[in-house]
Amino acid sequence: MEIVDYLRAARRRLWVLLGVPLAAALAVGLFVGLSPQRYTATCYVAAPALVGGAAAQQYTGTQAASQFVAAFKAAVTSPRVLDQVAADTGVAEGTLRDGLAVAQVGASSQLTLAYTGTRRATVEPVLTATAQRALDFLFTSQVNIATEQVAAANADVTTATAAIADWEKTNKVSQPDKLYQATLTEIASLRQQRLSMEAVGNSRAVAAATAALDAAQKRLDALGPKLPDYQSLLAQRDAATSALSQARQGLQGARAQAQAADPAQVASVGEVRAVSRVRALATTVPPAAAAGLLLAVLLVVVLELLSRRAQPAAAAEPAPALSRAA
Repeated sequence: MEIVDYLRAARRRLWVLLGVPLAAALAVGLFVGLSPQRYTATCYVAAPALVGGAAAQQYTGTQAASQFVAAFKAAVTSPRVLDQVAADTGVAEGTLRDGLAVAQVGASSQLTLAYTGTRRATVEPVLTATAQRALDFLFTSQVNIATEQVAAANADVTTATAAIADWEKTNKVSQPDKLYQATLTEIASLRQQRLSMEAVGNSRAVAAATAALDAAQKRLDALGPKLPDYQSLLAQRDAATSALSQARQGLQGARAQAQAADPAQVASVGEVRAVSRVRALATTVPPAAAAGLLLAVLLVVVLELLSRRAQPAAAAEPAPALSRAA
């Protein structure tokens, strides 16, 4: 087909090329114009103390800001947070999921939480509850986990200490490791005394020192086999004590993060405003008209193809024979 043919076809089907886009634009315009008025507001979340800094924090490194925003966005749309916000505000979970949106401010750790709904009175409560529940989900849960870790480590220390006490009660000896070292020191001192007494020829003192040495050696021989078990219990208690110290440090860091994520300090809700219908029309009607125009062009092409197929078929039919005169 030549360009002239396309123009002729377009002229013949002008009602299609104009009517379909107009109908699409009109339908979308009526839908936007007759839909309930929508209201929106934005909550700004600025918590720089939660990103970067100490290595113990959750979000560190070059991607810390993006990771924080991604985690906050996932928390906002998580079933647990949506269920809690729905219970707090009375707004259905589906409405919350459709109306909430999270965006990062540039490349910073700050973000915006926006909500759009048809009930003006629920916009600000939804934003406040969502920011609070999402921050609690991300950071208060860390405090709970760290608290459980401290409790578990403390229980291990208690168990290890009780095991040492039971061992000492069973073997009727207290702190055998220190007693063993004291006995060794005593034996070394007695040997030195015996050598000194032998040097001056004091046989009575030598006999006393020898008796004391024999008694100390017996105590040492009795303690020696018991020390490995006791030292193993001491090692278990030391390991439990070290784990408890680390758990307490983790709890302290988690509490510091939770305090830095206090919604009252890091979140602020802006003014609730009505969504402009003109802007909504400007963003929806032109795309609808463009889609209608594309559909109209395709429809014109189909109609032209059908009409061209019908013309050869009509030309191929034989002309009716003339009846002869009687």
